[in-house]
Formats: sequence, C-alpha cells, structure tokens
Amino acid sequence: MAELAYRYRTPSAVRYEVGRSEVLLGTSGGGTEVGPELHPYFFTGFLAEPGPAAAGMLGCAAVARARYYTPASVIAAIVADPVVTSNGDRLRFESFSGCCGVHARLDLLPDALTGQPVRSGSTNVDFNEGMRAALGGAAVSGPLLLSVGADEVAVRTLGASVTERKVTLPGRWLKGFGEVQALARDMRLVAELVGAEAQRFIRGVPRNARRPLWAVPAGRGLALAVSSQPGAACLAGPHRLAELGPLLRFARGLRVYGPPVGARSLPVPSAWELDLGAARFTLTLSPEKYRGFSGEGALLGLLADAEAAADADLISVLLAWDPRINAGRLSAEAGLPAGRVTAALGYLAAAGRVGYDLAEEAFFHRELPFGAALETMHPRLADARELMSAESVTLAADGAGAVVRSGGAEHRVTFTQPHDTCTCPWWGKHRGTRGPCKHVLATRMAAGRANDARPGSVAAGSAGDVPGRAARP
Repeated sequence: MAELAYRYRTPSAVRYEVGRSEVLLGTSGGGTEVGPELHPYFFTGFLAEPGPAAAGMLGCAAVARARYYTPASVIAAIVADPVVTSNGDRLRFESFSGCCGVHARLDLLPDALTGQPVRSGSTNVDFNEGMRAALGGAAVSGPLLLSVGADEVAVRTLGASVTERKVTLPGRWLKGFGEVQALARDMRLVAELVGAEAQRFIRGVPRNARRPLWAVPAGRGLALAVSSQPGAACLAGPHRLAELGPLLRFARGLRVYGPPVGARSLPVPSAWELDLGAARFTLTLSPEKYRGFSGEGALLGLLADAEAAADADLISVLLAWDPRINAGRLSAEAGLPAGRVTAALGYLAAAGRVGYDLAEEAFFHRELPFGAALETMHPRLADARELMSAESVTLAADGAGAVVRSGGAEHRVTFTQPHDTCTCPWWGKHRGTRGPCKHVLATRMAAGRANDARPGSVAAGSAGDVPGRAARP
C-alpha cells in the first residue's frame, strides 16, 4: 500500500464569461522538465473542438470513479482524479478504474489546442463534483478556454483556497497502471470502423454478457461471436464500454486493438479507440470483467532482467518529454542496440515513466505523480529471487531450460516461443496468458547470470544472448 496526498492550491472550477466558458483545472504535484513541483502550470488556451474535449475529460473522470466489478472484500476508495501529461504539443488525460480493469486516456492532439503548452510534465488534476457537473452543461455551448494549472498572476486573481485529501493506493492498482502500457505494446489493429458503422456497433453491444465475447471483422463492421478465432478482438465485460456512449455523437471512427489470437485462445486484453478528429479517446479492458490488470505479468520478464534495469537507468536520462519517443534516437545516443532500448522502455513502463500510444505505435514520456516504485510490487518476482538465493535452479546442459526445486517438488522449465513453459500447476492453469511463473523467472535470471559469467561475454549484447529470449523489432 502507498498513500497519495492531494493538495490543490486552487480547486477546479468552470467559470462563465460573455460568450465563452473557462475550465480551470487545479494541479497537485508531479514532475516537469525542470524538476518536481507542487502545483505545476502547463497550459492556457482555447480548445478547437470544445464538445469532444469536454466529453472526453468527463469520460476519464467517470472511469477514475468507477468500479465495473466490485468483490465483497473491496471497500476502500481509490484515486478519483485523472493524471494529465503535457508533451510539448499535446495534452493527455489518463485514469484507471477502482476495480483495476479499465484504463482510459484522452489525447488532445496539436490541432485540438490553440497554442502550445508552456511546459512539459505530468500532474494530478482536481475533478471535483461541482466542476464535473458544470462542465457537462457548459463546454459544448460555445468557446472553451482550458487552463491546466495557473501562473502566479492567475492564482492571485482567483485567490488561494487549498484543498487537501488523502487516498490509499493499493499495490494492485499501481501495478495495473504499468501493466496496461506493456500489454498495449503487444496489440495490433484488428479493425477500423468509420462513421455510422462505428456508432452502430457500440450502441448494439449487449451490456449484460456473462462471458467474454469476441469481435470479428465482418465486411465494413464487426460481428460478435462467443468463441475466439484468428483476427478477433476479445470483449470481456461489454458494459465497461459505457463511457464511449456520450462520445459517439462526436466519433468519426472506431479502431479496435488486441494481441494475436487463435481458434482456442483464452480471454485477452483489448483496446477501443474513438477517433474524435483532433482528439482520441481510448478504453483498454482487462481480459475478464472481474480480473484487473495487476496480475497479467506482462512486465515481469523485463523486471527480472538486470540488463534491462541498467539500460533503463541510462535511457531515462535521455527522455525529453517526447510526445512520441524515437527509439532510434535513443539507440544512437545511448549506444545500445534497438532491442535493448525497447526492453528498457518496457522496464520504464513498469515504473510509470512512459506510456504507450496505440495509434502512433510508440511510447510517450510521462511520469505518474504517485511516488511509488511499481517494479518492487510483484510477488512472483520476489519469489523468483528467493529461488535464486536458495540456489534452487539447475540449468540444462544444452541451454534449453532448467529444473527448479520449489515447495518440495521439481518443476521443469523449457525455453520456447511464444512463451517459456513450466510443469508447475500455476503455468498449467494460465499457460502463459498471465506472464511467466516464478520458476520461469528464476530460470531466466539464472541463465542471464550464467551468460554474464562466461569468458568473453559482452554486456552490451543483443536480446538473443539469453537462450529463448527473442528481440522485438
């Protein structure tokens, strides 16, 4: 558990002037291009298309306050205010549901803003009840001036009114925020619907499906099936697409993303992105409505890789709040192969320091203002390190895997694609769909250590240095 203390110098509000509305977003903490600040100021300017921007902000706020599945044991409130990132030429609003199974992001692209943000960075923004109610009715009636934070002159004009509150950040919530980025990187475009076809599909999705559905391309649209097939996207808990509803009147199209699946695939995550012209609104859903992102394990392989951790330290220094991180530039400046740069960016995703943009197929720089080390919150990783410390891993002579002694039993790990396999019950249940088990992680660590210890081994080698680890383009 971690605790986040919000401290807003000026609470958010909607003000009305002659012929226009003003949305003033109070900020609390975060990082900027010049270092951490208590109340960063990022932007003041008119929105080119006020309607979709306002609806998108409200959608992010709705996801932050939502629990699409609530087990009886969960009663604590979680983070209710979105994170805003200023990336030099655009603004991104992000939120994560209380059930840890839905991630939302609104991208206000350069054409959505009149003028550029005054600086780059990330912060929490206050979305109080009064501000949300006013925004819902005011933003579409005329010009909308948006301010993310306030400069000193504006603060004196508005008057200081400090608002404080504290919320608890469970480890699963923090881990899930990082997992979403790693999972998104492995998705590809499944289908693209335009105009009325996009609206028709979203409005026709049943909200009360008890089991995951599968969206299958059919002509110019999508059809829903009850079982997976190649080229389909999983839709688990369709009611979790509810926040797309208010945005449909602005939607020019819908893009659906998901990882590759086969005829008998288990449920997988998916992403649903509305094209709003100068903006994009994306919902990323976990593989089951009752299953949050925290246990997906997409980042565990990277977190167990000492080389990726060391590379991430170097790459993090070179990040420049880029709206689209250029891996080629980082590779040249850091002197690292492309595969290692990609692995380092995945590691930084676990720490909340980069996000992933599906539409642009690239990471972007942002720093979650939560002050927590996400990479330290994975029990499987801790268990794998204990196995290593106990010298429980015996690598196979042919480099194809290992035998791991654990809990009074022996489990055989085999390096293979697309997932390393293990004979333990946990792997048998999930079969690679929720990341590696602790035995696979321990074997990877042992193989990496053995590789580093070989005479003549080169620390700056490619991803192929460890048996079975394939470099990603």
